[in-house]
Amino acid sequence: MHFEFKVQGGDFVRAGNASSQIKKILKQLNVDSTIIKRVVVALYEGEVNIAAHAFNGLISVDIDTEKIIIALDDNGPGIPDIGLAMQPGFSTASPIVREMGFGAGMGLPNIKDNSDDFKISSEVGLGTYLEITVYLKGSKEGE
Repeated sequence: MHFEFKVQGGDFVRAGNASSQIKKILKQLNVDSTIIKRVVVALYEGEVNIAAHAFNGLISVDIDTEKIIIALDDNGPGIPDIGLAMQPGFSTASPIVREMGFGAGMGLPNIKDNSDDFKISSEVGLGTYLEITVYLKGSKEGE
């Protein structure tokens, strides 16, 4: 199954829509609740990152019998130092984003922690691409 969701930068009202929809689908498919939680946390963090930092983005989710692959591709400023951005607590969120309760610098680390495979690439001035894989069997929780 393949699903796509558009995310608009600055739209914190709709950020979380993709993770909510995918949660419903995974529940209907009787996916283990620990897997659902990991997918929803990673996906929600990614959605909020797009809303907080990018102009817009596209999320695609592919679900098969073995794994869930989430791709988040945004058009935004990009990340100049991915190693620094992966450090817990590091944030480039604006004061407005922080006042809304986001931008604590835990998004990317949380995404990685809830993924079995995590890939990130970014080009300054163009955007950032994340690919998250969560395996339905033999994942971090079930190892």
